[in-house]
Amino acid sequence: MTGKRLFVHAVFLFLLPLVVAWFGISLPGAIALVIFALAWRWLITLSGILAPETSPEIELETIAASHFVEKVRWCMDRLGIEYTERQWVGVLGVFSMGRSVPELKIRTGLVRSHIGNSPEILRYLWGAYAATLGDGAKFLEPTPARLALEQRLDRYGRDLQVWVYYHILDDRELTLHAWGCNSPMIPAWQRYLVIALYPVLRFLLRRAFRISHDHYVKAVQHIETVLAEADQSLADGRVSILGDESINYVDITFASFSALWLQPPEFGLEKADAVRIGRQRAPAAMQADIQRWIESYPNATGFITRLYQSERRT
Repeated sequence: MTGKRLFVHAVFLFLLPLVVAWFGISLPGAIALVIFALAWRWLITLSGILAPETSPEIELETIAASHFVEKVRWCMDRLGIEYTERQWVGVLGVFSMGRSVPELKIRTGLVRSHIGNSPEILRYLWGAYAATLGDGAKFLEPTPARLALEQRLDRYGRDLQVWVYYHILDDRELTLHAWGCNSPMIPAWQRYLVIALYPVLRFLLRRAFRISHDHYVKAVQHIETVLAEADQSLADGRVSILGDESINYVDITFASFSALWLQPPEFGLEKADAVRIGRQRAPAAMQADIQRWIESYPNATGFITRLYQSERRT
């Protein structure tokens, strides 16, 4: 409920100058509106402080289908920590409130912290749980080799976003489904708003990700470079891409991002079932890319499949 009120508050602040100009409100009236807006925001904050029992200690705000979310979600599940996942529909939060997902919210007493971007969230998890969980958190240790590979994989993840949207963005029903408009886990007001705003959101996404045939070709080249390197590294049957004795967070990152195209049934466990596209429903050109990658990179494909089957089964 607080998230909804914050969204409405953000829209109100955006429209405030237009309201003042349209109705010719005097300076005292404009000042009164600003004071009202600030008081509204203060009451939202105060309501959370006065009723902390309604807020979880750890909350993960997500888009269910996001591969960046899956990276964090998987690591948190592997740690065995308790958290609540709050799903947003599609890109609503990005364009309405200027924030991306995943976003981790931590409450300690009356202090609330917000951490965005998957690398920063994993650094927090390592710092928060390394001492208490010991070997159970060892897979999150940010060694120089892991940090370097993570940075490359994050580029791989962004290229996959271009790849997905190039294939599905012109299919309204498929895109809305992937955004969660058929998911009962997402508030109805968000779903209806995104359905109404789809033409605008599609335009903004095309601009934000520079969706074009040329950019798609470049993204696919980068994707296939990463897959080829991973496939070669995994050819000797190693457990981890970097040759570690057990898997670590970059292995999870690679598997999570690659699940966007391989689409293993364990992706997101039950939290992403309502937004799953499924290979059969994907556009023909998208299916062709997927089949080519499966055939061209068998070691990487087998690694992703095994990791999901051994780590993500309920």
